[in-house]
Amino acid sequence: MEKIDILSLSSEELAAEMSSLGEKKFRAAQVFDWLHVKRAVDFQEMTNISLALRTKLSESFYINRLNIVRKLESSVDNTVKYLYELSDGNHIETVLMDYKHGNSLCISTQVGCKMGCRFCASTIAGFKRDLLPSEMLGQIYGAERDSGRKVESLVLMGIGEPLDNYENVVRFLKLLSCPEGKNLSQRHVSLSTCGLVDRIYDLAEYKFGLTLSVSLHASDNERRSQIMPVNNRYDIGELLRACRHYTDKTGRRISFEYAVISGVNDSEADAQALARLLKGMNCHVNLIPVNEIKERDFRSDRSSVQKFMERLEGYGMNVTVRRTLGSDINAACGQLRREYEI
Repeated sequence: MEKIDILSLSSEELAAEMSSLGEKKFRAAQVFDWLHVKRAVDFQEMTNISLALRTKLSESFYINRLNIVRKLESSVDNTVKYLYELSDGNHIETVLMDYKHGNSLCISTQVGCKMGCRFCASTIAGFKRDLLPSEMLGQIYGAERDSGRKVESLVLMGIGEPLDNYENVVRFLKLLSCPEGKNLSQRHVSLSTCGLVDRIYDLAEYKFGLTLSVSLHASDNERRSQIMPVNNRYDIGELLRACRHYTDKTGRRISFEYAVISGVNDSEADAQALARLLKGMNCHVNLIPVNEIKERDFRSDRSSVQKFMERLEGYGMNVTVRRTLGSDINAACGQLRREYEI
């Protein structure tokens, strides 16, 4: 019999499994607490449960655990970058960041990525598989266990496209906010997507309180298609219609991510076109200095990013520049995994 991934089960599903084993309902609550609050990694740690039940659990279930195979700590800003090894030998990255509002964790949702965005290191090594809810939770639990720091906000912006792993991500989000578990408010969660329009409509139906961050990176279809192949499937017009629907349905403001690439999308005309494109939307623009990777020739510098921000502000846009963290450890996702697996 194939064992069940117990860390991916909701409290209701776990209760049903305990019932099938002939156990009372309160046992499920005990096990769920051990998994998601006490963070047990072995059934034998569950000391308020009988040995007979612990044996049953180990025969029917497994606890998915991620192993830290490499850890980089920044000497400038308290950023920690983890390379995790999964049970099948694949690797993913997670970044723990220190902000004024508390510790934020950037997690991966897939092993590799199919989307092919030209400025992104995650896509170069190719796509392997989707992550399970337990493997997303494991990144949080592992980072908290290792660092001793409580994760107070979460960004689904690491390796992979979250909405391409839609069912597992939705299940993860429900587990994450479960009052009996981590109990992290979805208002402290940001989900980044390259723009899978059909899934944006699907996600809107849940009315999660999270922030939807949409990677835009260009204001016209020709250039966006050149750097983001997903635009050939869903063009800017379709994407913005989905974003307006999401805002109308959830009441949540959209965050548009814009990687400023020197000589590609950072001119006065680009700023004017972007402001015109987003006029009247409940949104803000987050400018990102593009990360340099050796396989690509995209570059940006702080002065051009600052100038582009000032141009957008001049057009009345709500705009910020993403703070660069972990620069001394190459904390942008995708690079450590690629170097380790070469």
